[in-house]
Amino acid sequence: MSGAYQPKGQIGAIVHNLEETVIALLMGLMTLVTFINVVMRYGFNSQLIWGLELTLVLFAWLVLFGIAYGFKVVSHLGVDAVINLVGKGPRKWLGVLAAVACITYGCLLLKGAWDYWAPFAGLDATTGRWFPTGFANSRDQGWYETEQLPIPFAQTWLENTFNLGEEYEKLPRFIPYAMLPFSMALMLYRLVQLLVRILSGEIDTLIVSHEAEDAVEEAGESLALET
Repeated sequence: MSGAYQPKGQIGAIVHNLEETVIALLMGLMTLVTFINVVMRYGFNSQLIWGLELTLVLFAWLVLFGIAYGFKVVSHLGVDAVINLVGKGPRKWLGVLAAVACITYGCLLLKGAWDYWAPFAGLDATTGRWFPTGFANSRDQGWYETEQLPIPFAQTWLENTFNLGEEYEKLPRFIPYAMLPFSMALMLYRLVQLLVRILSGEIDTLIVSHEAEDAVEEAGESLALET
C-alpha cells in the first residue's frame, strides 16, 4: 500500500511547505558557506574561521530534522523480508507493532536529548533511568560556548538570561544543541501520526514502499533510451 504523503488541509500544506523550506535552507546554507570558504582559501589565502563549525552544526540540524520529516513522508529505508510473506491483516498489525516499538524508543531518545541539552540552557534534567520521574537540580552549564561561532543577535539578552549577566565571547552551546530535543519531540509526534495512519488503514508500513524501486527502474530505462 502506498505510503506517499499528501498534506491534509491548508494548515497541513503550510506546515509541509515550511518543513521542506527549512530543509532546503539548511542544505543551501551549508553549500554557500563551504563554497565561500573554498574561494577565500584558494583565491585569497584566507577563510571564515567559523565556517567549518557552522557547517557541522547545519549538517547536524539537517540530519536531526530530516529524521522526523522522513517518518512523515514514509521515506525511511527498511527490511521488508518478513512483512512481504504475510497477508494484508498481519502486515497491518506488524506495522502497528513496529510503530509502537519506535514510539517507545523515541520516548527514550527524547528523554536523553532533553537531559543532555537542558543543563546548557540552565534548565533541569529529568530523573529516572528510563522514563522521566521528575526533574533534578542540574549543574548550570549555560556558560559553555561554541568554539568559533559568533553571536549574531540578542547578545545582551542571552548573557542576562542564561549566563548571569557574564559576557559571552562566542555563541552559547544551548542554541545549536536545541535541535536535539526539538527534533526528537517532532520525530515522536510523527511516529504517533504514522501509528494513527496505520490503524486507519491509510498505510501498512513505516518504511518506504517499492514505488521507490519502480521510480529508479523507470529512470534507468529512460536514461538507456536517451543514450
